[in-house]
Amino acid sequence: MDPIMIQDVLKTLPHRFPFLLVDRVLSVENGVVHAIKNVTINEPFFPGHFPQEPVMPGVLMIEALAQASFFCMYESLEPGTVGYLAGIEGARFKRKVVPGDQLHLHAKLEFARRGLGKTTCRAEVDGELAVEATILFALAKG
Repeated sequence: MDPIMIQDVLKTLPHRFPFLLVDRVLSVENGVVHAIKNVTINEPFFPGHFPQEPVMPGVLMIEALAQASFFCMYESLEPGTVGYLAGIEGARFKRKVVPGDQLHLHAKLEFARRGLGKTTCRAEVDGELAVEATILFALAKG
């Protein structure tokens, strides 16, 4: 499949600046997603986290994985469906993410039924693991 560019990301996710954390979806196949978040010094959180050493907050890396996870069901979602974060299991942070990094977001759908689902996720920078977690979500009409 062709990558899902930002215009279609905006049609799929309800998030907007400054909370949209997926810039492009490179691939979606059989419930497995590879997306990217380009991390720039212009991010609104860097002036306060931390002024002397800008680091992307871990909770925002988890949110980026949750947003990428939504695309695991991209081919089967009805228009107007919204995904809500319902839980996080086993989150582990392995490296700092700083301005100039490209965060590669990987999510694999484990199950989705009766409006609930689960993905196993990881994010990498230059092939090095930055964070991993299991994301639980609930689907609803927006």
